[in-house]
Amino acid sequence: MTKQLLLIRHGKSEWGNAHLADFDRPLNPRGHRNAPEMAARLAYKHFIPQLIVSSPALRAITTARHFSQVWKLPAEQIQEELSVYEADTKTLLKIINNFDNKYDKIALFGHNPGFTDFANYLTDAGIYNIPTCGTVLIEFMVDDWQEASHSTGTLVDFDYPKSPDAD
Repeated sequence: MTKQLLLIRHGKSEWGNAHLADFDRPLNPRGHRNAPEMAARLAYKHFIPQLIVSSPALRAITTARHFSQVWKLPAEQIQEELSVYEADTKTLLKIINNFDNKYDKIALFGHNPGFTDFANYLTDAGIYNIPTCGTVLIEFMVDDWQEASHSTGTLVDFDYPKSPDAD
């Protein structure tokens, strides 16, 4: 049995309003374009999660909604998890270790630098940076999410909007 975790960094966000709190920053036009495109790439690779979990920050939850629409999953089923916002590796590990084992494929939407650090912690992949709207698919040869930890994952796919491998 395997578990698959898809880490998705939120799309490109808008920096135009200096009075807006970081948590409330929306996607910019490129962010709105990239999210459906990246979701379609994953669908083409036959990755559709059984569960979507997202930071409730506006740019992350909006990215998750774009993906859910392409994947034909109801946006109401996106689980918001406040602790994903500004999370470090230890916090992210606690989140995935508590995932329900009835789900084998889970997509988690959030932020850097936490997501890049976490991907490298789980896989030893040496990813320098997950760009905005970048996706990292990690596979674990485990039956229980609690068994996922340092270097137990295998990097299956790393993609991002400006990837040279994009069709």
